[in-house]
Amino acid sequence: MTLSPEYTLYAKTLIGVLAIVNPLGAIPIFLSLCGDRPPTQRQQIARTSAIAVAVILIISIWAGDGVLKFFGIGIPAFRAGGGLLILLMAISMMHAKRSHAKQTPPEADEADTKDNVAVVPLAIPLMAGPGAISLVIIDAHQLADWGGRFILSGGVLVVALIVWIALRLATPIGQRMGTTGLNIATRVMGLLLAAIGFQMLTSGIAKLLPGLA
Repeated sequence: MTLSPEYTLYAKTLIGVLAIVNPLGAIPIFLSLCGDRPPTQRQQIARTSAIAVAVILIISIWAGDGVLKFFGIGIPAFRAGGGLLILLMAISMMHAKRSHAKQTPPEADEADTKDNVAVVPLAIPLMAGPGAISLVIIDAHQLADWGGRFILSGGVLVVALIVWIALRLATPIGQRMGTTGLNIATRVMGLLLAAIGFQMLTSGIAKLLPGLA
């Protein structure tokens, strides 16, 4: 039994968004920003971050096409640019490093002094950053009807639920997996992202420069 192309797209998008959001990779940053706060406040931050991730990506699914049309950006060019961005982020992840596309060192220093870190920097740009936004916009464009976008939005809600669970259990997960375990998980996610990013980049270039195909 083979899955229809649409269901294959849903599965690929769900895995891709989960890999690029990388809730496990956000755990060390969450603990460094919130480790000295009361448990109730940490749980509130985890919940708010998960909700913000869902809202940002769902808005991107439904409004992304309109934004691209407003700026006159074609999907092939956006696909190539988004693929390059995701590929660069994946390379950083495979080195267990934080990509500057997600957060620069000055932004990290500023985050250390913030009282409210749930939306900025945890939700955006650390989890629902440019790479995740690009991925959902491109995949939403491939869906012909609203029903498909509703299903895609449901997949984003599943990812947000996983984010909430991971951040809510950040302390025990961090203690059990340790730095090495979290880095291994990040590298595996980076490998998946590298394949997705390279595929997006090459398919975008093939549309822009058909003579190279």
